[in-house]
Amino acid sequence: MAQVELIMPKMGESITEATILKWVKNVGDSVELDETILEIATDKVDSEIPSPVAGTIMEILFQVNDVVDVGKVIAMIAPEGEEVSPAAIPSVQTSTAAPTTNGQEVDEIAADTPKPSTQPVAQPATQSVSEQVAQPAGSSPSDLPRKSAESGKFYSPLVRNIASSEGISISELDLIPGSGLNGRVTKKDILGFIKSRKSGTIPQTTTAPLVTMSETKAVAQPASVTTPTASGTVSTDGNVEIIEMDRMRRLIADHMVMSKQTSPHVTSYVEVDVTNIVTWRNNIKNAFQEQHGQKITFTPIFIEAVAKAIRDFPMVNVSVDGTRIIRKKDINIGMAATLPSGNLIVPVIRNADSLNLVGLTKSVNDLASRARANQLKPDDIQGGTFTVTNVGTFGNVMGTPIINQPQVAILAVGASRKKPAVVETEYGDLIAIRHMMFLSLAYDHRVVDGFLGGSFLRRIGDYLEAFDKDQQI
Repeated sequence: MAQVELIMPKMGESITEATILKWVKNVGDSVELDETILEIATDKVDSEIPSPVAGTIMEILFQVNDVVDVGKVIAMIAPEGEEVSPAAIPSVQTSTAAPTTNGQEVDEIAADTPKPSTQPVAQPATQSVSEQVAQPAGSSPSDLPRKSAESGKFYSPLVRNIASSEGISISELDLIPGSGLNGRVTKKDILGFIKSRKSGTIPQTTTAPLVTMSETKAVAQPASVTTPTASGTVSTDGNVEIIEMDRMRRLIADHMVMSKQTSPHVTSYVEVDVTNIVTWRNNIKNAFQEQHGQKITFTPIFIEAVAKAIRDFPMVNVSVDGTRIIRKKDINIGMAATLPSGNLIVPVIRNADSLNLVGLTKSVNDLASRARANQLKPDDIQGGTFTVTNVGTFGNVMGTPIINQPQVAILAVGASRKKPAVVETEYGDLIAIRHMMFLSLAYDHRVVDGFLGGSFLRRIGDYLEAFDKDQQI
Protein backbone atom coordinates (compact mmCIF):
# COMPACT_ATOMS: atom_id res chain seq x y z
CA MET A 1 0.00 0.00 0.00
CA ALA A 2 1.30 3.48 -0.89
CA GLN A 3 2.02 6.02 1.78
CA VAL A 4 -0.81 8.36 2.71
CA GLU A 5 -0.51 12.10 2.20
CA LEU A 6 -1.58 14.36 5.06
CA ILE A 7 -3.12 17.40 3.34
CA MET A 8 -3.52 20.88 4.82
CA PRO A 9 -7.32 20.86 5.11
CA LYS A 10 -9.70 23.62 4.11
CA MET A 11 -10.76 25.00 7.49
CA GLY A 12 -13.49 27.32 6.29
CA GLU A 13 -15.11 28.97 3.32
CA SER A 14 -12.66 31.89 3.13
CA ILE A 15 -9.56 30.16 4.54
CA THR A 16 -6.74 29.76 1.98
CA GLU A 17 -3.74 29.12 4.23
CA ALA A 18 -2.78 28.13 7.77
CA THR A 19 0.25 28.47 10.02
CA ILE A 20 1.77 25.41 11.67
CA LEU A 21 1.91 26.06 15.42
CA LYS A 22 3.14 22.73 16.76
CA TRP A 23 3.93 19.20 15.62
CA VAL A 24 2.45 16.86 18.25
CA LYS A 25 4.00 13.86 16.47
CA ASN A 26 7.49 13.59 14.99
CA VAL A 27 9.05 11.53 12.24
CA GLY A 28 9.05 7.86 13.25
CA ASP A 29 6.21 8.20 15.76
CA SER A 30 3.22 5.89 15.58
CA VAL A 31 -0.24 7.40 15.32
CA GLU A 32 -3.73 6.03 15.73
CA LEU A 33 -6.68 6.83 13.50
CA ASP A 34 -7.98 10.35 14.33
CA GLU A 35 -5.09 10.99 16.76
CA THR A 36 -3.83 14.59 16.66
CA ILE A 37 -0.68 15.02 14.56
CA LEU A 38 -0.24 18.80 14.57
CA GLU A 39 -1.83 22.07 15.61
CA ILE A 40 -2.46 24.85 13.10
CA ALA A 41 -3.73 28.41 13.20
CA THR A 42 -5.74 30.33 10.63
CA ASP A 43 -6.70 34.00 10.78
CA LYS A 44 -9.87 32.80 12.55
CA VAL A 45 -9.19 30.01 15.06
CA ASP A 46 -6.63 27.40 16.11
CA SER A 47 -7.32 23.75 15.23
CA GLU A 48 -5.92 20.27 15.69
CA ILE A 49 -5.33 18.08 12.63
CA PRO A 50 -6.00 14.34 13.16
CA SER A 51 -4.41 11.44 11.36
CA PRO A 52 -6.51 9.98 8.52
CA VAL A 53 -5.03 6.51 9.15
CA ALA A 54 -3.24 4.47 11.77
CA GLY A 55 0.44 4.14 10.97
CA THR A 56 3.86 5.78 11.25
CA ILE A 57 4.96 9.32 10.41
CA MET A 58 7.44 8.93 7.55
CA GLU A 59 8.15 12.53 6.59
CA ILE A 60 7.31 16.06 7.72
CA LEU A 61 7.45 18.58 4.87
CA PHE A 62 6.89 21.85 6.74
CA GLN A 63 8.13 23.17 10.02
CA VAL A 64 6.70 25.20 12.91
CA ASN A 65 5.77 28.78 11.89
CA ASP A 66 5.51 27.85 8.20
CA VAL A 67 2.47 29.29 6.41
CA VAL A 68 1.04 26.55 4.18
CA ASP A 69 -1.61 26.86 1.48
CA VAL A 70 -4.75 24.76 1.76
CA GLY A 71 -4.44 21.54 -0.25
CA LYS A 72 -0.66 21.14 0.12
CA VAL A 73 0.88 17.93 1.44
CA ILE A 74 2.35 18.56 4.89
CA ALA A 75 3.39 15.04 5.93
CA MET A 76 3.57 11.44 4.74
CA ILE A 77 2.21 8.52 6.77
CA ALA A 78 2.93 4.83 6.27
CA PRO A 79 -0.23 2.87 7.14
CA GLU A 80 -0.07 -0.03 9.58
CA GLY A 81 1.41 -3.11 7.95
CA GLU A 82 3.74 -1.13 5.69
CA GLU A 83 7.44 -1.83 6.02
CA VAL A 84 9.19 1.18 7.55
CA SER A 85 12.83 1.85 6.73
CA PRO A 86 14.38 4.07 9.41
CA ALA A 87 17.30 4.96 7.18
CA ALA A 88 14.95 6.62 4.71
CA ILE A 89 13.23 8.78 7.31
CA PRO A 90 14.36 12.43 7.26
CA SER A 91 14.40 13.96 10.71
CA VAL A 92 12.74 17.20 11.65
CA GLN A 93 15.89 18.27 13.47
CA THR A 94 18.02 17.86 10.35
CA SER A 95 15.63 20.01 8.33
CA THR A 96 15.47 22.63 11.05
CA ALA A 97 19.24 22.84 11.30
CA ALA A 98 19.68 23.63 7.60
CA PRO A 99 21.71 26.82 7.02
CA THR A 100 19.60 29.96 6.94
CA THR A 101 22.33 32.60 6.88
CA ASN A 102 21.35 33.62 3.35
CA GLY A 103 17.97 34.89 4.65
CA GLN A 104 15.96 32.16 2.99
CA GLU A 105 12.64 31.44 4.71
CA VAL A 106 11.97 28.11 6.38
CA ASP A 107 9.01 27.35 4.14
CA GLU A 108 11.17 27.80 1.05
CA ILE A 109 13.73 25.39 2.48
CA ALA A 110 11.00 22.88 3.25
CA ALA A 111 9.68 23.22 -0.29
CA ASP A 112 13.04 22.01 -1.60
CA THR A 113 12.92 18.84 0.52
CA PRO A 114 12.88 15.75 -1.74
CA LYS A 115 9.42 14.20 -1.90
CA PRO A 116 8.88 10.46 -1.34
CA SER A 117 8.93 8.45 -4.52
CA THR A 118 5.94 6.32 -3.52
CA GLN A 119 3.41 8.92 -4.59
CA PRO A 120 3.59 12.32 -6.29
CA VAL A 121 2.71 15.35 -4.21
CA ALA A 122 -0.77 16.55 -5.05
CA GLN A 123 -1.10 20.23 -5.86
CA PRO A 124 -4.28 22.27 -5.49
CA ALA A 125 -6.33 22.07 -8.67
CA THR A 126 -7.04 25.76 -8.92
CA GLN A 127 -5.77 29.08 -7.67
CA SER A 128 -7.87 31.75 -6.10
CA VAL A 129 -8.65 34.80 -8.21
CA SER A 130 -6.37 36.96 -6.09
CA GLU A 131 -3.46 34.57 -6.60
CA GLN A 132 -4.01 34.53 -10.37
CA VAL A 133 -4.12 38.30 -10.54
CA ALA A 134 -1.20 38.70 -8.16
CA GLN A 135 1.15 36.46 -10.16
CA PRO A 136 1.34 37.71 -13.74
CA ALA A 137 3.62 36.07 -16.23
CA GLY A 138 7.22 37.02 -15.73
CA SER A 139 6.86 38.24 -12.16
CA SER A 140 9.22 36.75 -9.64
CA PRO A 141 9.63 37.04 -5.90
CA SER A 142 13.29 37.82 -6.60
CA ASP A 143 12.19 41.33 -7.63
CA LEU A 144 12.15 42.11 -3.90
CA PRO A 145 14.48 40.83 -1.17
CA ARG A 146 13.28 37.99 1.02
CA LYS A 147 14.18 40.01 4.10
CA SER A 148 13.92 43.72 4.76
CA ALA A 149 17.28 45.19 5.70
CA GLU A 150 15.54 47.92 7.73
CA SER A 151 12.92 46.02 9.73
CA GLY A 152 14.33 42.48 9.57
CA LYS A 153 10.95 41.15 8.41
CA PHE A 154 10.79 38.08 6.14
CA TYR A 155 8.33 38.06 3.22
CA SER A 156 6.98 34.91 1.58
CA PRO A 157 7.22 34.35 -2.18
CA LEU A 158 3.49 34.99 -2.61
CA VAL A 159 3.64 38.32 -0.77
CA ARG A 160 6.70 39.37 -2.79
CA ASN A 161 4.98 38.36 -6.05
CA ILE A 162 1.96 40.50 -5.19
CA ALA A 163 4.15 43.41 -4.09
CA SER A 164 6.21 43.21 -7.27
CA SER A 165 3.16 43.14 -9.56
CA GLU A 166 1.56 46.07 -7.72
CA GLY A 167 4.70 48.19 -7.56
CA ILE A 168 4.94 48.08 -3.77
CA SER A 169 8.41 48.83 -2.45
CA ILE A 170 10.11 47.07 0.46
CA SER A 171 9.72 50.20 2.58
CA GLU A 172 5.95 50.12 1.98
CA LEU A 173 5.86 46.42 2.89
CA ASP A 174 7.53 47.27 6.19
CA LEU A 175 4.61 49.57 7.06
CA ILE A 176 1.94 46.88 6.61
CA PRO A 177 0.88 45.43 9.99
CA GLY A 178 1.11 41.66 9.67
CA SER A 179 -1.60 39.39 11.07
CA GLY A 180 0.44 36.21 10.70
CA LEU A 181 2.53 34.56 13.38
CA ASN A 182 5.21 36.92 14.77
CA GLY A 183 3.80 39.75 12.67
CA ARG A 184 4.30 38.00 9.31
CA VAL A 185 2.56 39.81 6.44
CA THR A 186 0.03 37.44 4.85
CA LYS A 187 -1.71 37.53 1.49
CA LYS A 188 -4.79 38.94 3.20
CA ASP A 189 -2.74 41.77 4.74
CA ILE A 190 -1.13 42.89 1.48
CA LEU A 191 -4.38 42.62 -0.53
CA GLY A 192 -6.08 44.78 2.10
CA PHE A 193 -3.23 47.29 1.84
CA ILE A 194 -3.58 47.40 -1.95
CA LYS A 195 -7.33 47.97 -1.68
CA SER A 196 -6.82 50.78 0.82
CA ARG A 197 -4.12 52.38 -1.30
CA LYS A 198 -6.33 52.38 -4.40
CA SER A 199 -9.19 53.95 -2.46
CA GLY A 200 -6.88 56.52 -0.92
CA THR A 201 -7.68 55.48 2.67
CA ILE A 202 -4.23 54.40 3.85
CA PRO A 203 -3.66 56.04 7.24
CA GLN A 204 -0.60 58.21 7.60
CA THR A 205 1.78 56.95 10.27
CA THR A 206 5.12 57.89 11.63
CA THR A 207 5.50 54.90 13.90
CA ALA A 208 8.13 52.27 13.31
CA PRO A 209 7.06 48.94 11.79
CA LEU A 210 6.11 46.18 14.18
CA VAL A 211 9.13 44.09 15.12
CA THR A 212 9.07 40.71 16.80
CA MET A 213 11.11 40.02 19.91
CA SER A 214 13.51 37.81 17.96
CA GLU A 215 14.14 40.58 15.43
CA THR A 216 14.84 43.46 17.81
CA LYS A 217 18.58 42.89 17.71
CA ALA A 218 18.63 44.65 14.33
CA VAL A 219 16.74 47.68 15.60
CA ALA A 220 18.03 50.41 17.88
CA GLN A 221 16.55 50.14 21.37
CA PRO A 222 15.58 53.00 23.67
CA ALA A 223 18.37 53.73 26.13
CA SER A 224 16.26 52.71 29.13
CA VAL A 225 15.36 49.26 27.82
CA THR A 226 17.62 46.24 27.64
CA THR A 227 17.84 44.09 24.53
CA PRO A 228 14.95 41.57 24.61
CA THR A 229 16.01 38.04 25.37
CA ALA A 230 12.63 36.53 26.24
CA SER A 231 8.89 37.03 25.74
CA GLY A 232 8.77 39.33 28.76
CA THR A 233 11.60 41.88 29.10
CA VAL A 234 12.13 44.29 31.97
CA SER A 235 13.90 47.64 31.87
CA THR A 236 17.17 48.30 33.65
CA ASP A 237 15.37 49.77 36.66
CA GLY A 238 13.02 46.78 36.89
CA ASN A 239 9.82 48.85 36.74
CA VAL A 240 8.82 48.21 33.12
CA GLU A 241 7.97 44.93 31.43
CA ILE A 242 7.61 44.54 27.68
CA ILE A 243 5.21 41.76 26.67
CA GLU A 244 4.91 40.61 23.07
CA MET A 245 1.31 40.26 21.85
CA ASP A 246 0.21 36.73 21.05
CA ARG A 247 -1.08 35.94 17.57
CA MET A 248 -4.77 36.38 18.41
CA ARG A 249 -4.19 39.66 20.25
CA ARG A 250 -2.40 40.97 17.14
CA LEU A 251 -5.37 39.95 14.99
CA ILE A 252 -7.83 41.60 17.37
CA ALA A 253 -5.75 44.76 17.51
CA ASP A 254 -5.51 45.02 13.71
CA HIS A 255 -9.23 44.31 13.33
CA MET A 256 -10.21 46.98 15.85
CA VAL A 257 -7.96 49.64 14.30
CA MET A 258 -9.24 48.76 10.83
CA SER A 259 -12.85 49.07 12.02
CA LYS A 260 -12.32 52.55 13.45
CA GLN A 261 -10.54 53.62 10.27
CA THR A 262 -13.31 52.20 8.11
CA SER A 263 -16.51 53.26 9.88
CA PRO A 264 -17.47 56.59 11.46
CA HIS A 265 -18.84 55.28 14.75
CA VAL A 266 -21.91 56.73 16.44
CA THR A 267 -23.26 55.30 19.73
CA SER A 268 -26.83 55.63 21.00
CA TYR A 269 -28.17 54.54 24.40
CA VAL A 270 -31.48 53.53 25.94
CA GLU A 271 -32.38 52.37 29.44
CA VAL A 272 -34.87 49.53 29.62
CA ASP A 273 -36.88 47.87 32.36
CA VAL A 274 -36.04 44.15 32.37
CA THR A 275 -37.92 43.27 35.56
CA ASN A 276 -40.28 40.90 33.72
CA ILE A 277 -37.32 39.05 32.19
CA VAL A 278 -35.49 38.70 35.52
CA THR A 279 -38.66 37.52 37.26
CA TRP A 280 -39.49 34.99 34.53
CA ARG A 281 -35.99 33.50 34.43
CA ASN A 282 -35.82 33.17 38.21
CA ASN A 283 -39.14 31.32 38.18
CA ILE A 284 -38.40 28.85 35.37
CA LYS A 285 -34.63 28.26 35.38
CA ASN A 286 -34.76 25.07 37.48
CA ALA A 287 -37.66 23.57 35.54
CA PHE A 288 -36.03 24.59 32.25
CA GLN A 289 -32.83 22.74 33.11
CA GLU A 290 -34.75 19.63 34.17
CA GLN A 291 -36.84 19.67 31.00
CA HIS A 292 -34.19 20.57 28.43
CA GLY A 293 -30.90 19.76 30.17
CA GLN A 294 -29.74 23.34 29.55
CA LYS A 295 -29.11 26.34 31.75
CA ILE A 296 -30.94 29.38 30.45
CA THR A 297 -29.19 32.76 30.66
CA PHE A 298 -30.32 36.21 29.60
CA THR A 299 -28.30 36.08 26.35
CA PRO A 300 -30.87 34.05 24.31
CA ILE A 301 -33.56 36.56 25.33
CA PHE A 302 -31.42 39.49 24.15
CA ILE A 303 -30.69 37.72 20.85
CA GLU A 304 -34.39 36.97 20.33
CA ALA A 305 -35.24 40.67 20.77
CA VAL A 306 -32.44 41.72 18.40
CA ALA A 307 -33.60 39.26 15.72
CA LYS A 308 -37.16 40.60 15.94
CA ALA A 309 -35.93 44.20 15.69
CA ILE A 310 -33.76 43.38 12.66
CA ARG A 311 -36.85 42.02 10.89
CA ASP A 312 -38.50 45.39 11.59
CA PHE A 313 -35.42 47.39 10.47
CA PRO A 314 -33.66 45.26 7.83
CA MET A 315 -31.33 48.07 6.74
CA VAL A 316 -29.32 47.49 9.92
CA ASN A 317 -28.54 43.99 8.61
CA VAL A 318 -26.21 45.20 5.85
CA SER A 319 -22.57 45.67 4.90
CA VAL A 320 -20.83 48.25 2.73
CA ASP A 321 -18.79 47.63 -0.41
CA GLY A 322 -17.52 50.95 -1.72
CA THR A 323 -20.67 52.89 -2.67
CA ARG A 324 -22.86 49.77 -2.60
CA ILE A 325 -24.98 48.59 0.32
CA ILE A 326 -25.16 44.80 0.62
CA ARG A 327 -28.40 43.80 2.34
CA LYS A 328 -28.29 40.41 4.06
CA LYS A 329 -31.48 38.33 4.08
CA ASP A 330 -30.14 35.89 6.68
CA ILE A 331 -30.08 37.13 10.27
CA ASN A 332 -26.88 35.65 11.68
CA ILE A 333 -26.12 37.07 15.11
CA GLY A 334 -22.66 36.87 16.63
CA MET A 335 -22.18 36.71 20.40
CA ALA A 336 -18.91 37.77 21.98
CA ALA A 337 -17.42 34.92 24.04
CA THR A 338 -14.27 34.67 26.14
CA LEU A 339 -11.49 32.21 25.28
CA PRO A 340 -9.31 30.53 27.94
CA SER A 341 -6.53 32.97 27.00
CA GLY A 342 -8.74 35.91 27.95
CA ASN A 343 -9.13 37.01 24.33
CA LEU A 344 -12.60 37.45 22.87
CA ILE A 345 -14.08 35.61 19.90
CA VAL A 346 -17.45 35.98 18.18
CA PRO A 347 -19.18 32.70 17.26
CA VAL A 348 -22.31 33.08 15.14
CA ILE A 349 -25.88 31.84 15.60
CA ARG A 350 -27.19 31.38 12.07
CA ASN A 351 -30.77 32.23 11.15
CA ALA A 352 -31.41 33.37 14.71
CA ASP A 353 -34.83 34.70 13.77
CA SER A 354 -36.03 31.16 13.00
CA LEU A 355 -35.20 29.79 16.47
CA ASN A 356 -37.38 29.91 19.57
CA LEU A 357 -35.96 30.49 23.06
CA VAL A 358 -35.16 26.81 23.52
CA GLY A 359 -33.27 26.66 20.23
CA LEU A 360 -31.44 29.91 20.95
CA THR A 361 -30.50 28.69 24.43
CA LYS A 362 -29.02 25.48 23.05
CA SER A 363 -27.09 27.37 20.37
CA VAL A 364 -25.74 29.93 22.84
CA ASN A 365 -24.67 27.25 25.34
CA ASP A 366 -23.05 25.09 22.68
CA LEU A 367 -21.01 27.93 21.17
CA ALA A 368 -20.01 29.31 24.58
CA SER A 369 -18.86 25.92 25.89
CA ARG A 370 -16.87 25.16 22.74
CA ALA A 371 -15.27 28.61 22.89
CA ARG A 372 -14.14 27.94 26.47
CA ALA A 373 -12.72 24.58 25.38
CA ASN A 374 -10.96 26.03 22.28
CA GLN A 375 -13.08 23.76 20.07
CA LEU A 376 -14.69 26.31 17.75
CA LYS A 377 -14.36 25.67 14.03
CA PRO A 378 -13.69 28.42 11.45
CA ASP A 379 -17.24 28.13 10.11
CA ASP A 380 -18.58 28.83 13.63
CA ILE A 381 -17.27 32.39 13.50
CA GLN A 382 -18.05 33.33 9.90
CA GLY A 383 -21.06 34.87 8.22
CA GLY A 384 -22.26 37.08 11.08
CA THR A 385 -24.48 40.04 10.14
CA PHE A 386 -24.88 41.64 13.59
CA THR A 387 -23.08 41.25 16.93
CA VAL A 388 -24.18 41.32 20.59
CA THR A 389 -21.66 41.78 23.41
CA ASN A 390 -22.54 41.59 27.09
CA VAL A 391 -20.42 44.12 28.99
CA GLY A 392 -22.65 43.51 32.02
CA THR A 393 -20.70 40.28 32.55
CA PHE A 394 -17.86 42.44 33.87
CA GLY A 395 -20.18 44.52 36.05
CA ASN A 396 -20.21 47.43 33.57
CA VAL A 397 -23.44 49.39 33.19
CA MET A 398 -22.76 50.39 29.57
CA GLY A 399 -20.08 50.41 26.90
CA THR A 400 -19.16 51.86 23.51
CA PRO A 401 -18.37 48.75 21.43
CA ILE A 402 -16.38 48.76 18.19
CA ILE A 403 -18.22 47.50 15.12
CA ASN A 404 -17.29 43.99 14.01
CA GLN A 405 -16.46 44.62 10.33
CA PRO A 406 -17.93 44.20 7.76
CA GLN A 407 -21.10 44.56 9.82
CA VAL A 408 -22.53 48.03 10.42
CA ALA A 409 -23.82 47.78 14.01
CA ILE A 410 -23.11 46.14 17.36
CA LEU A 411 -25.16 46.06 20.58
CA ALA A 412 -23.63 46.20 24.05
CA VAL A 413 -25.79 44.96 26.93
CA GLY A 414 -25.03 46.42 30.35
CA ALA A 415 -25.48 45.02 33.85
CA SER A 416 -28.98 44.79 35.29
CA ARG A 417 -29.32 46.88 38.47
CA LYS A 418 -32.14 47.44 40.93
CA LYS A 419 -33.14 51.10 40.84
CA PRO A 420 -36.13 53.24 41.82
CA ALA A 421 -38.14 53.92 38.68
CA VAL A 422 -41.47 55.48 37.74
CA VAL A 423 -44.07 52.85 36.87
CA GLU A 424 -47.27 53.79 35.06
CA THR A 425 -50.38 52.03 36.43
CA GLU A 426 -54.13 52.43 36.01
CA TYR A 427 -54.10 54.22 39.36
CA GLY A 428 -51.43 56.70 38.32
CA ASP A 429 -47.65 56.85 38.38
CA LEU A 430 -45.80 55.05 41.16
CA ILE A 431 -42.18 54.76 42.21
CA ALA A 432 -41.04 51.14 42.49
CA ILE A 433 -37.83 49.12 42.64
CA ARG A 434 -37.20 47.78 39.15
CA HIS A 435 -34.40 45.94 37.33
CA MET A 436 -33.00 48.51 34.89
CA MET A 437 -30.43 48.01 32.16
CA PHE A 438 -28.61 50.22 29.62
CA LEU A 439 -28.30 49.15 25.98
CA SER A 440 -25.63 50.75 23.76
CA LEU A 441 -25.76 50.56 19.97
CA ALA A 442 -22.67 51.54 17.97
CA TYR A 443 -23.39 51.95 14.26
CA ASP A 444 -21.72 52.93 11.01
CA HIS A 445 -22.86 56.47 10.21
CA ARG A 446 -22.07 56.02 6.52
CA VAL A 447 -25.23 53.95 6.09
CA VAL A 448 -27.06 54.01 9.45
CA ASP A 449 -28.22 57.50 10.39
CA GLY A 450 -29.51 58.61 13.77
CA PHE A 451 -33.15 57.94 12.94
CA LEU A 452 -32.54 54.34 11.85
CA GLY A 453 -30.02 53.58 14.59
CA GLY A 454 -32.07 55.19 17.35
CA SER A 455 -35.34 53.62 16.20
CA PHE A 456 -33.77 50.18 15.94
CA LEU A 457 -32.28 50.43 19.43
CA ARG A 458 -35.58 51.64 20.90
CA ARG A 459 -37.38 48.72 19.24
CA ILE A 460 -35.00 46.23 20.92
CA GLY A 461 -35.80 47.90 24.24
CA ASP A 462 -39.54 47.71 23.53
CA TYR A 463 -39.35 43.97 22.86
CA LEU A 464 -37.44 43.41 26.11
CA GLU A 465 -39.88 45.46 28.16
CA ALA A 466 -42.87 43.68 26.58
CA PHE A 467 -41.50 40.24 27.52
CA ASP A 468 -44.30 38.01 28.80
CA LYS A 469 -43.35 36.93 32.33
CA ASP A 470 -46.13 34.30 32.29
CA GLN A 471 -45.07 32.51 29.11
CA GLN A 472 -44.31 28.80 29.22
CA ILE A 473 -41.42 26.93 27.59
